[in-house]
Amino acid sequence: MISIKVSSDGQTTLAAWIRKRMATMNDLSPLLPSVEQLSRIIGSVAAPAFLLGAVAAFISVLISRMNRIIDRSQLLHSIDRESAKAYLREDIPRLKRRAALLNQSILYSTVCAIVTGSLIIVAFVSAMLHFAHEYGVALLFIVALVFFVLSLVNLARETRIALHDFDYHA
Repeated sequence: MISIKVSSDGQTTLAAWIRKRMATMNDLSPLLPSVEQLSRIIGSVAAPAFLLGAVAAFISVLISRMNRIIDRSQLLHSIDRESAKAYLREDIPRLKRRAALLNQSILYSTVCAIVTGSLIIVAFVSAMLHFAHEYGVALLFIVALVFFVLSLVNLARETRIALHDFDYHA
């Protein structure tokens, strides 16, 4: 329960407190974006947010492919050189090349995710500070997409190397 006390000069302390709080809120209002600005920002970061989710799923796929290469490499390294299956060891350099391409692809995807996350942060901070953010966000989105495309190109190169006769031998 709120009690209202009247001071000696006749002013209500609760009313004074409310006026003081309202003055403080008015001081902060230039920092807060309007509803229109927020809806515009949310609309402009919807595509980057979806891209961020897609990149996270893509990184998961890349890591699972890398794990398969590592498992296959470990299996080939365990084959004795005098074994009947020793010819399979010739596949090790190709597996190393595939692993290197996937490693680059994971790096590019991670950079894409970092740039996309930065894009979302920049969009909201610029809205709070009332800066025009459209050109900066567009530039960051283009950079993120370039890294995503580089990652896809490396995946395509790795996939092409993966389709080789050695993969069909036991």
